[in-house]
Amino acid sequence: MDAETLSRRTLRFVNVAHALDHFVLLIYPTAVLAIAAQTGLSYGELIGLATGAFVAFGLCSLPMGWLADRFGRRNLLAVFFFGYGLSCLGVASAASPTAFAVWLCVLGLASAIYHPVGSTMLVTHARRLGRDLGVNGVWGNAGAATASGVTALLAAGLGWQAAFIVPGVFCLAVGAAFLALVPGDGEGAAGRTGGAALIPVARPLPLLVVFAFAIVAGGMTFNITTIALPKVVDERLGAGLPLALIGSVATLVFAFGALTQLAMGRLIDRYSLPTLFLALSVLQPLGLGLAAASTGLTLLAGLVLTMAALYGQVVINDAMVARYVPAAYRARAYSVRYFLGFTVSGFVVPMIAVLHDRGGFGLVLGIAAGFGAVIVASALGFFALTRGPAPRPLVPAE
Repeated sequence: MDAETLSRRTLRFVNVAHALDHFVLLIYPTAVLAIAAQTGLSYGELIGLATGAFVAFGLCSLPMGWLADRFGRRNLLAVFFFGYGLSCLGVASAASPTAFAVWLCVLGLASAIYHPVGSTMLVTHARRLGRDLGVNGVWGNAGAATASGVTALLAAGLGWQAAFIVPGVFCLAVGAAFLALVPGDGEGAAGRTGGAALIPVARPLPLLVVFAFAIVAGGMTFNITTIALPKVVDERLGAGLPLALIGSVATLVFAFGALTQLAMGRLIDRYSLPTLFLALSVLQPLGLGLAAASTGLTLLAGLVLTMAALYGQVVINDAMVARYVPAAYRARAYSVRYFLGFTVSGFVVPMIAVLHDRGGFGLVLGIAAGFGAVIVASALGFFALTRGPAPRPLVPAE
């Protein structure tokens, strides 16, 4: 298979994998509303069972870059598809809190594969880095956006088990197609098309520390908002909304993130990454603060602003790794990036449960706005550290 065909097919499956990664991980936060009604357990008790899934999502991403370099990225992405399919069927079969916790943890382990492996495959095969990152981001956002709506419809019409069975079977089918149509990793076309030109930096260690703070704080705001969104809509937008409508409103909020990702993808190919990072970072604490202090349509406006900033930031973060890290280290760099972002933020699940019981979602979103302020400070530091003349590169651009 020629490199162009391989790159085209690989990018398509990487995009589908990104959609599935976010879709499947966000089934439970909506399905839990139907599970609570059926079992009589509280929202706090049930949402806490997903702690293992979100911790595994981040913690297990650390070795994935190394495993991809050792066993092949294509092979590991195939494990992702089949692992997701089987774990979805396992959650659907759960009949006790322990079974839910175990299968959700397995689901989180499978989900940890995509970001370090898929992001590296994307950068390797991208022809225009910003555009392809933006498109890939939209696929991920589409998965997150449709998760609430599709889950609510399936749970309301066929029972909460169907909300896991249908995506599980789909993941297994996509995995079989991926193995049949993508024979290997390949070198891709990025090298000859300038997909990810390396940017040399004068002070790499301080830059790394500042970026790490942004990643950790961004992981907190991302997970707090995406996990809590269905319940926020249920409680603060309008009491007594049916489950299907709650899911549809949550989907509408997520959809605005897709528009930001497309815009960021185009802007990355034209403007400085530190400048874009700083401009976008301000929107997170602004939107979260507005949502924390309001209800109704004002709350909805704050959530829309927050979601746009969150998903735009994801594209910028991935572009930074692609542009500032040499190709030989990118898979491991993506592993560390997602380890930092998702391991710490995995603990937001019990944090949401505790804060919700003590102060409702006003307190939850207020804490998230505080993490958003940390992102602004990190963006200011990143901008300052990248000013001035660039050093002479020691490694040729990829």
